[in-house]
Amino acid sequence: MKVILKKDVENLGLEFDTVDVKPGYARNYLIPQGFALLATPKNQTVLADILDSRKEEEAKAITSAKEIVEKLKTTPLSITAKTGTGDKLFGSINNSDISEKLSLGGIKIDKKYIKIPGNTIKRTGNYSAKIRLHREVEYDFPFSILAEVTEEYTKKEVEKTYAKDSDKKEENN
Repeated sequence: MKVILKKDVENLGLEFDTVDVKPGYARNYLIPQGFALLATPKNQTVLADILDSRKEEEAKAITSAKEIVEKLKTTPLSITAKTGTGDKLFGSINNSDISEKLSLGGIKIDKKYIKIPGNTIKRTGNYSAKIRLHREVEYDFPFSILAEVTEEYTKKEVEKTYAKDSDKKEENN
């Protein structure tokens, strides 16, 4: 069922997007909550008229979104997190963590505009998040998740290294 969004809906789309959703989701949630209208021919012509009247505002929104993308291109992001054995994280990293780190760097992006494949990250490594600032402006933002180095962690690593070295010495004797 095609609907026209009247407001931004997280994980679905932005205002004035025409999206295809399941009929029950549209009938039971989007339309009663005032988030969407049915995409009838009449409503689509009204939408086209609204978008025509808002062309200047849309152009300003697109240029500001492109400016933010240029800032994102020059902003490296690495998030440190506590890890267990190997590269597995204690907890997970999600879109709100990325939004928080970007705001510390001076770039304010609401978490609902950031999409991570699989919604959460549970391992260290390099990843990419899709940031949608406008219906015409999207950017795949690369970032990395690093293991937090703590004093306890370094002690364990040193002990493992010494244990391996002592085992090798015993084998050689």
